[in-house]
Amino acid sequence: MSKIAIMSSGGDCAGMNPAIKKFVDYSISLNLEPYLIYEGLEGLIDDKIQKATYSDVSGIVHRGGTIIQTSRSKRFFEKEYRQIAYNNLKQKGIDKIVVLGGDGSFRAFNVFCAEFGDIKFCGVPSTIDNDIFGTDYCLGVDTALNIISNATDSLRDTASSSKRAFVVEIMGRDCGYLALITSLISGAEVCIIPEKPIDLEAKKQKLLSEMQNGRKYIIAIVSEGAKQTTQIVNWLKNDIGIETRVTILGHIQRGGTPSVFDRLMAFEFTKYAINHLLNVQEQASVVVYKESKFDFVSVEYVNSQKYKIKQDLLDLVE
Repeated sequence: MSKIAIMSSGGDCAGMNPAIKKFVDYSISLNLEPYLIYEGLEGLIDDKIQKATYSDVSGIVHRGGTIIQTSRSKRFFEKEYRQIAYNNLKQKGIDKIVVLGGDGSFRAFNVFCAEFGDIKFCGVPSTIDNDIFGTDYCLGVDTALNIISNATDSLRDTASSSKRAFVVEIMGRDCGYLALITSLISGAEVCIIPEKPIDLEAKKQKLLSEMQNGRKYIIAIVSEGAKQTTQIVNWLKNDIGIETRVTILGHIQRGGTPSVFDRLMAFEFTKYAINHLLNVQEQASVVVYKESKFDFVSVEYVNSQKYKIKQDLLDLVE
């Protein structure tokens, strides 16, 4: 019986547990023997690899995060530890792995598979940052946006009641996707992202004019990658002249019950990944969602360029 494993690597995100559930259920339906690798690359080195059953993944679809946990591993950069990880897999007869992670995790496994020619992997883009080149969507993004949207709507209630400005810092690493979409769907008055510089003087004149005509509050969305949170707080206080508070949502954006869309995407991503591992000879590949279709690309392609937000989305920002 062919043996296949799944693992989470890097940052966690909502949607990983539905993917793990589908992985076990679908593998068993294909007469495969599924294994769970706990604690990411570190667990792969430490042999935290266990055969999975239906009961291991029962009742996890609604849970955020990942029940098999995750990690970032410095040891995996060293050949001796990759050799240990390989030996652990071979002792159990595992030669196929589904990796829930980002481009860094895929690069690490690409090296691993090149060194040991009898291991294959397929990556599933899993990061709330939505910053992986080659795919329009990454697992976890929809849930994160729903959490951010709810938080921003709540802050607007308070802002309008107290005649204040709120600066909300959004995660996303160097990518402004989460901040951009949040700004659009929340009707924020200010959007600061790395991809689109803002003319603060022009925005100042507009906001001052609106305040003279009855505006009582302001919501400013700032991407962490722009590194301008403090600047915007001071600008609102000193240049606009409005009492201002800052809210850094932080890691709350990664957790939470997976949305319906993320659950469905997790099922689809995982099913495509398993089928690809069974039917294609490629050692390393990534399943992507591009123009409303699933496809497969190489790890080299994923890492060939930096992800860019679509221009039509950028154009929607005032």
